[in-house]
Amino acid sequence: MQTNFVQDNQARSTRGVLRGLHYQVGEMAQAKLVRVLEGEVLDMVVDIRVGSATYGQWYGVRLSAENKRQLFVPRGFAHGYVVLSETAEFFYKCDNFYSKTHEGGIRYDDPALAIDWEIDLSEVIVAEKDLALPFFGKHRS
Repeated sequence: MQTNFVQDNQARSTRGVLRGLHYQVGEMAQAKLVRVLEGEVLDMVVDIRVGSATYGQWYGVRLSAENKRQLFVPRGFAHGYVVLSETAEFFYKCDNFYSKTHEGGIRYDDPALAIDWEIDLSEVIVAEKDLALPFFGKHRS
């Protein structure tokens, strides 16, 4: 499978910042290639493809400047990360442009998903936008 990336994004965050879980739907769905240029994050994906054998399952991997790992996030997966180091520079390539009208998300602390973020959730810093996301099963698909 060949992926043509059309947009690059970069974000700098401090320890405990948790972003996600985000995705885009319909014709604006995105695949992403993510990596960390500085610091370390725990990167998470959740399969939101209805009918998939792994629907509702999550996978996490530590990405860091030191280990130089990358993660490919296919279309149909929600994505998020939490910063484990003092600061982190997160970089990702997308195969489709961002569209506010096509964005969706799932709460990071959904008890049905029971994601292990490897950090005390009472210490995380979450944007108001992400706190307002619906729980799994009530998300936009």
